[in-house]
Order: sequence, then C-alpha cells, then structure tokens
Amino acid sequence: MKPIRVLLADDEEELVATLAERLEIRGLIAEWVTTGEAACEILGEKSYDVAVLDVKLPGMSGLDLKRRMARIAPDLKFIFMTGHGSADSFKECAAEAGESYFLMKPINIDVLVQKIRQVTGGSAK
Repeated sequence: MKPIRVLLADDEEELVATLAERLEIRGLIAEWVTTGEAACEILGEKSYDVAVLDVKLPGMSGLDLKRRMARIAPDLKFIFMTGHGSADSFKECAAEAGESYFLMKPINIDVLVQKIRQVTGGSAK
C-alpha cells in the first residue's frame, strides 16, 4: 500500500512545518507551503491525495484556493483548518468540505491523521 500524500498550506510556517513532520512520523508523506500560489504551483508538479488548507491565507481564502486546486487536480480531497473561529467561515467551509473535515487550531495530530485517512479511504490511490 502506498503512503498517503498530503499537501499542507498554512501561512504559519512553524505550525505547518511541525504538522508535516508529525504526519511523516505517522507514515504519511507530507509537504508544506505557506501561500496559495505556492500550493497551486507544487500541485502542478506533483500529485497528492489530500490537501489540508488554512481558511485564511495571505491574498486568498482557503475556499478560493480549494476551488483553484480542484481545477488542477479534480480527485484531490480537502480538509480545512482555522484558528479564526468565525461562525461564517465555519458554515461556508463546512458546506463545501463537510463539517467533519473542518478542524480548529490548535490541531490535534491524531484527529488530523484520522480525518486524512477518512477522506482518502485509508490509503493512497
């Protein structure tokens, strides 16, 4: 079984680097970027099973990024995370991604791994 490939996009570099490291320790392949533009660029070069996106990125929302990424990789799955507990952003993201795939920071790594496995069906394609 191939490991699950995860792309993390969050403007908090220390957080996203730590999440990637912790996912790798748990057997997933994780790469990270700090902007939506970088996420789209790397997605054009490599394939991933799931993208974990911050709701608020510099220059674009996580939902806008999801829509752009879905055009590049139609089979890509998405999980959103935020430290901004706005009810409006929660409702908007939950409507698009499903409430169970919207996580609040600080992220519990075991919950994130569980969500990644759920959204990908447990293994990479």
